[in-house]
Amino acid sequence: MIYLDNAATTLHKPRAVHEAVRRAMHAAAGYARGGHAAAMRAGEAVYACRAQAAALFGVRDPARVVFTMNATHALNLAIHALVQADTRVVVSGYEHNAVMRPLALRGIDPVVLDTPLWDGAAMFARAKQALADGAELFILNHVSNVFGFALPVDEIADLLDEAGVPLILDASQSAGVIPIDVRRHPCLAAVCMPGHKGLYGPQGTGLLLALDDRLAQHPLLAGGTGSRSEDMRQPDFLPDALESGTPNVPGIAGLAAGIAFVQATGEEAILMHERRLARLFVRALAEEPRIACFFHPTGTGVLSLRVRGVRAETVAEALARQGVAVRAGLHCAPLAHRTAGTEQTGTVRFSFSAFSTAEETAHAAEILRAVVKNL
Repeated sequence: MIYLDNAATTLHKPRAVHEAVRRAMHAAAGYARGGHAAAMRAGEAVYACRAQAAALFGVRDPARVVFTMNATHALNLAIHALVQADTRVVVSGYEHNAVMRPLALRGIDPVVLDTPLWDGAAMFARAKQALADGAELFILNHVSNVFGFALPVDEIADLLDEAGVPLILDASQSAGVIPIDVRRHPCLAAVCMPGHKGLYGPQGTGLLLALDDRLAQHPLLAGGTGSRSEDMRQPDFLPDALESGTPNVPGIAGLAAGIAFVQATGEEAILMHERRLARLFVRALAEEPRIACFFHPTGTGVLSLRVRGVRAETVAEALARQGVAVRAGLHCAPLAHRTAGTEQTGTVRFSFSAFSTAEETAHAAEILRAVVKNL
């Protein structure tokens, strides 16, 4: 199988990830629930991952690295803590439903930075106007999960730093690919990411970088933390305030190994590899008149395409029968498709990883060309 659905989940992981999960399942138990050897091993594995993530993202205090089930969980924690009924929220035109649906549950109709596809300058100008109009919180998708477009987050964050307006950053497609240093921007209130994509960890893992103290004051869940058990109130300190229940210790151990792989390989090296493969793929399709590609040359290894006259799902199903794994549809991001004008058709998404190869990429393009001719 040629696996090109890495924007959903990276299937191929470093061997060390599998080994770390297996070791933890056999030897670690009862995190923060005992002083015996198995519980201590769990504590060591969890703290090691927390410290690794803090080092990768420039978080000074590892206690601000909170483990979640996925990016959606992390985003819900941040939105629950920072969004009130009357908060003036601004989002980009690329946001995922993991942002839009929690806002809708709170009755929030956010200001959307509606700008043309790929137009970072227009987005910056709209963000500046939204600030002048009284915006109180920004939630931005760092990289589009549909088009691989990297939003002008640094430029907008400079504005927010000056204005004192907080930012929740959805790093679902950028963590492990584009370097993130939270020390650069005081406006960063939370950075949310999955463990199972660009960090090469197992599914069921995620991270919330809880940079704003308000996050600890408004937990989404309450329950056992292994600390202050005599108190019926939820602990008010991190990470315990946001980590109720037994954590996914095997997953966290695997995530630590995934982060170690990213650190050793280098985020920029991974980005250049994925971008090179995406460019190779697009060039291989350039002579196909029925294929329209949505790809920005300075984006990441994520791109979408449409085949004229054929449903996106039909193309993806035909590719699957030929052993090419991709995703079709709206990708849980209808707002991004509205930005591109593809909300009625959806797209077929191809997404590369550090383990994708040029040979696989060329073969996938060849298969796609043959599929299009036969549809």
